[in-house]
Amino acid sequence: MTAAAAPADGAARPRALVTGASRGIGRAVARDLARTHDVIVHGRGGAALDALAAELPGATVWAAGLDGDFAAPDLPRLDVLVHSAGLGDDGTIAGTGRDVWRRVLEVNVVAVAELTRQLLPALRAAEGTVIAVNSGSGMTAYAGDGPYAASKFALRALTDALREEERPHGVRVVSVHPGRTDTDMQRERVAREGHDYDTGLYLAADDVAAAIRTAVDLPHGSVMEQVSVRPLRRRA
Repeated sequence: MTAAAAPADGAARPRALVTGASRGIGRAVARDLARTHDVIVHGRGGAALDALAAELPGATVWAAGLDGDFAAPDLPRLDVLVHSAGLGDDGTIAGTGRDVWRRVLEVNVVAVAELTRQLLPALRAAEGTVIAVNSGSGMTAYAGDGPYAASKFALRALTDALREEERPHGVRVVSVHPGRTDTDMQRERVAREGHDYDTGLYLAADDVAAAIRTAVDLPHGSVMEQVSVRPLRRRA
């Protein structure tokens, strides 16, 4: 997908920050938004993140871990913030120790809240849009899915509260709930489940990026509060 040219009148393009951009849904979202936005791509650093930034006009890298103290980029305005970074750890309640719970909740919930808090002045200045990439597990929990599902239920509560708090400031908050998506994380999960991997059963990351693009491009007087995207096919 090629990036769109900058505005002919020389006006600055809007700016987006995408966490977890080095792979999977985050990478697909960064590539899609780069058609119209200058994108800050986030990850822990490394060749994959640098290569992504190099291919996207106007892109810059923010390399940081989200499982501890961090400082968000200092921005006067931010038009779009996409929370795509996350951990997919699962397990039974009986078999999951405190350290796993803390790690999953720290990255999937606490870091989202803290990064949003730090960037709210910039988002308010732009009347921007916050996108939280959640999951079908943020709606329904299954056996063996406890830590991950609990974090995604908590993320849904966080975004619901944030949405109502930020309405007076013109900031839109969108919770996106993809079904199973063809990513490295999905392949690891299917391997743990002992199934054969059939890509036809999963969403493409670009499909999720397209749904996010729709939410971003919606006229500002409206907001897609919750978006559910599911694969058409199911395992027999």
